Amino acid sequence: MREINYDNYFWQEGNIRLRALQLEDSEGHYYNRFDTPARRLVNYEVELPPTIYEAKKFAEKYTDFAPDTGRLMFAIETLAGENVGAFNLNSIDERNGTLSVGMQIDRDFRGKGYGTTAMRILLRYAFLERRLNKFNVSVLDGNVASAAMMRKLGCQQEGIRRQVVYTNGQYMDEIFFGLTKDEFIINEKNRNF
Repeated sequence: MREINYDNYFWQEGNIRLRALQLEDSEGHYYNRFDTPARRLVNYEVELPPTIYEAKKFAEKYTDFAPDTGRLMFAIETLAGENVGAFNLNSIDERNGTLSVGMQIDRDFRGKGYGTTAMRILLRYAFLERRLNKFNVSVLDGNVASAAMMRKLGCQQEGIRRQVVYTNGQYMDEIFFGLTKDEFIINEKNRNF
């Protein structure tokens, strides 16, 4: 196969590239299921113990942007091809122009800006290619890294649902963030200057 020239590739920015989830990514999914604190922040609960079978079924379901799953599942990798996490575009409402995402960066790669860069690529796609207008996301209170990332992307805190998630023996708040297409475009222009 010929070597790919990524110089003008839409799905790449800085030090990361997005690609379709593949069957071999089941290993990363399985590995991440052992990070209970991070999974609690993603799914708002403690999951049952992971199995290799479940990880393989998950990868099979979402491989190659499988239709009718309600998600576009991406692997996040470095330019050297090292998988650093995964995320998905979900809750797409074409009529109202809204979307949401889910993401987890492998614990070995957190704090390096991979998630923020991946989000910029995905929001660019959602707003400028899919004609969606509003990104909505919620973060469990205490998820400092995700809340900081949302603010860095220009999201506005839109509200708090108090004590709606029960986990780790306590009721926790769910914090809502949002970003419109126009806000995203302004933020991107300011970032590029």
